[in-house]
Amino acid sequence: MASETVVFEVEKGAAEPLGATLKNGGVNFAVYSKNATRMELCLFDETGSKETVLPVETKTGNVWHIFVKGIKAGQLYGYRAYGSYEPYVGKKFNPNKLLLDPYAKSVKGDCVWHNDMHAYNLKEPVSLLSFSSSDSAPFMPKAEVVDDAFEWGDDKRPDVPFSDTIIYEVNVKAVTALCPEVPLAYRGKFLGLSSPAMIKYFKDLGVTTLELMPSQNFFTNSILLSKNLANLWGYEPLCFFAPHNAYLVSGDIGEFKRMVKELHKEGLEVILDVVFNHTTEGNAYGPTLAYKGLDNETYYKPDPQNPMNYIDDTGCGASFNLNDDAVVKLVMDALSYWADEMHVDGFRFDLATEMCRGERYVTKDAKFLKAIAENKSLQKLKLIAEPWDLGPEGYRLGWFPAPFAEWNDKYRDTVRRFWRGDKGMIADFVKRVFGSKDIFKDRPKSRSINFVTAHDGFCLYDLVSYDHKCNFANGEDNHDGTNNNWSWNTGVEGETDDEAIRTLRKQRMRSLMATLMLSAGTPMVLSGDEMARSKNGNNNTYCQDNELAWLSWNRDERAQDFWKFIAALIHFRKENNIFDKGEFKAFRPDAKELSLENWSEDFSRAISCSITGENVALFVIFNAFDAEIEWKLPVLPDAKGRWKTWRLVFDTAKNKDGNFGGDVYEKYTAPAWSVVCFNALN
Repeated sequence: MASETVVFEVEKGAAEPLGATLKNGGVNFAVYSKNATRMELCLFDETGSKETVLPVETKTGNVWHIFVKGIKAGQLYGYRAYGSYEPYVGKKFNPNKLLLDPYAKSVKGDCVWHNDMHAYNLKEPVSLLSFSSSDSAPFMPKAEVVDDAFEWGDDKRPDVPFSDTIIYEVNVKAVTALCPEVPLAYRGKFLGLSSPAMIKYFKDLGVTTLELMPSQNFFTNSILLSKNLANLWGYEPLCFFAPHNAYLVSGDIGEFKRMVKELHKEGLEVILDVVFNHTTEGNAYGPTLAYKGLDNETYYKPDPQNPMNYIDDTGCGASFNLNDDAVVKLVMDALSYWADEMHVDGFRFDLATEMCRGERYVTKDAKFLKAIAENKSLQKLKLIAEPWDLGPEGYRLGWFPAPFAEWNDKYRDTVRRFWRGDKGMIADFVKRVFGSKDIFKDRPKSRSINFVTAHDGFCLYDLVSYDHKCNFANGEDNHDGTNNNWSWNTGVEGETDDEAIRTLRKQRMRSLMATLMLSAGTPMVLSGDEMARSKNGNNNTYCQDNELAWLSWNRDERAQDFWKFIAALIHFRKENNIFDKGEFKAFRPDAKELSLENWSEDFSRAISCSITGENVALFVIFNAFDAEIEWKLPVLPDAKGRWKTWRLVFDTAKNKDGNFGGDVYEKYTAPAWSVVCFNALN
């Protein structure tokens, strides 16, 4: 790395706020390190090739700080931290490694993976105890000083109640990469997501809330690059404040704010899928990019039995240490930044159980939970926990306190198994459709985030087309991705020209989605499922940044019809909004109310239910038999008399598009593999 003799006028600066902050004709830099013995601020020219090193000589508590006069937004920088290199006790300081600021709001450049990015020497024989004297700066991205000023105007959060929410899980790049109606420069970018064409698409579909897969700064690791693959999903974050640079057209973080502002104008919410449980630095043999070099013992959880290695309850190398107050502050500051400065509407927490561990086990006294409870502004946003990790006692569905909602994978598995035709599923199926009160107890039903598909696992089309995953394109001999798909290929594995099978697949897809939209809880739709897209049986497309995982917008007639059906289904749910507070009752084919506690017919694969509210009543038949069943429609009491006249809304065996509505019935023969929905007439 070339050095340059440039004279900067410096002052002590302030310990708060952390990060790089424009003020008073210069920039204040503040970085946390409890165990470093010396800190240097490294300023780079616009090419990132010429470096000026400034000693940071003032430390307040555990924060090193310096004020540099005359520099402005756009300045590139990093840090070098000095201290003990004793990996066997968890100390991994190496000033030869340029470090990104954990509070960096913008990151320029990519990681050019090189042996010199490791604190230890990768030359044979490889040993974590060896000390690398090579400079990593030529291969490192650089943090950038930013100006947060933005004209928000009258921007206002839509504040869609959970009871009215329909989540659309979306990957920023995959959804627009091939969309012909999005300007070419905006495809795969934040601005593409908020383009007029996409806003119209979201509103026509009827979703209320976009849940963006990880959009904080992330990189593709060297292993994937060696296979000519790339990190599409983004679950390897590094700088928690910075928007992912590849999603920006010009590199200006204001583009993220423009996206949010445009979506808010149309009443659409933005939730971020955030990853605070691990980072790009990986395991003990991973690179030193930021946290390892600034203070390894603070930011990660060294294994008490062997501090060179880490506790890893994430499966990604090392657990981020939310037992430390400074790390909790980092996470809370990042959340507040995205909420207050970027105006997002909520967060989905990846592997949230990991964030709630004490020394080893999950606890309601976790510092993270206490910090959330004390932050009133965050409590007003949508907070969603993925309620599991890979550590001991890590599965915690139903455990998270208010205001958290939770991803309900028991809903996913039960609904999949029911529509696969498994026997003995009726009792569990009804519990899930009725809002999973056995799990969530007295919490609102809408805090159960119901989904049949998500980014992880089969998409909807593949769920009815494959019995087995087909992940060979990922380069891991098909060992990656879950084997518990609860899928049924409808008779033939993969694509087929058999029109009967193709027709039944579409019907089963309609039945799965109808179940989702007629259940108590908050439904989440995986982007692309409404188009009947396939991933050719790959249930783990995290590394497929290509047309396998991107949405195809060249929809044939069947895909168009399926989209119309899903859009009509979503709008029907919104128009008949009784699922959160409505009363659910189960019925047998003879119209007698069913007590599930006494239900003993484990062979049964059909059930019906009524859903009644103040002015609305619905009756739904779920028939997962491979034969039709005649159903008598019940007479239900209501406040004014009795619900007794039922009009057909849709039958998933017959309604292949969005043309809902039909005749009045007292009895109805429900076709095999169908959902039939009626509404009551006064």
